[in-house]
Amino acid sequence: MALLQAQSHSIDSQNLKTNNTNKQSVTVHDVARVAGVSKSTVSLVLRGSDKASDRAKEKVLKAIEETGYVYNREAAAMRSKSSDLVAIVINDLTNPYSANLAVALEKHIRELGLMATLVNTSENALTQTQIVAKLQEYRVKAFIICPTPNTQASWLNQLQKPHTQVVSIMRQVDGSQVPCVLPNNEMGAYNATKALIARGHKNIAFIGGDAAISDYHQRLAGFNKAAKEQGDIQTWVFNSTTNRHGGRLAMSECLAQVPQVESVVCFNDIVAYGVIEYLAEQNLKPGADIGVIGFDDLDDSKLMSVPLSTVKIDANDIAKAVCHILKNDTQKGLTQVPVELIERSS
Repeated sequence: MALLQAQSHSIDSQNLKTNNTNKQSVTVHDVARVAGVSKSTVSLVLRGSDKASDRAKEKVLKAIEETGYVYNREAAAMRSKSSDLVAIVINDLTNPYSANLAVALEKHIRELGLMATLVNTSENALTQTQIVAKLQEYRVKAFIICPTPNTQASWLNQLQKPHTQVVSIMRQVDGSQVPCVLPNNEMGAYNATKALIARGHKNIAFIGGDAAISDYHQRLAGFNKAAKEQGDIQTWVFNSTTNRHGGRLAMSECLAQVPQVESVVCFNDIVAYGVIEYLAEQNLKPGADIGVIGFDDLDDSKLMSVPLSTVKIDANDIAKAVCHILKNDTQKGLTQVPVELIERSS
């Protein structure tokens, strides 16, 4: 009996290979027959479901290889009203942390058996709207969005549909009803400021950041909370664009207005790099003359001539929290990921 089944399997495979040569279509039914499993089992394997056993997966994958079957994802998306495509919509891919986060997200999304596509909105709300509208034509399974400034809660809310998940990351939009994953920005800035106060610094500035985004307000709140608790701390705030040039300009303005400043908490590491460059031009050394703390813990921060103290946001932790929401589809509200103060020479 076993010999007859083996012969039958061989004949089926050979027939299908011949059919492939003749360009006849191979179907899920053909794969199921060659694999010796049901059509539903083949479907489970094609969707990457955990419900299919390892043995069944092995049989189906071997049958797919033998028959040359190609899964029509577009047709599957039409039937299910969604695909296995997850759109990662990043606000600024020129920022190294954003690039690190995109890589981490793609890795963990792939581990869920899904496919990621990455787009950049360049901090432009109109571009964001246009890109997302185009992606909706592809029936994406989920949008992971780092919102641009001026993103409207109503726009974000309407993206969420029965067959489309939406998760906002890194920034919170007031009034939004979609799940949101953030680092604990307030606690990070609070701990950074407390560390400077512990060194005896009483004249401290907050450098950089855009008042139109939520993480600026959260980090500034942590800075102000730490200073207020101490009671005898003098603080100043100098806004700027969140890049090196912005850091240089803000530090220049800070020194001009507050020559007695002892340390600065920077909105992010990139701003801190600009601050350090400007200090060097003034013959001032970070850590010795003026304390500097960044936010993000980019790879370059520990490699600088004066290694930068910073608040670490683990991109893998953010990605894991996002994928937990995608997998369970039950998480609501805000998820805050812990951060860690990394004290170095600056």
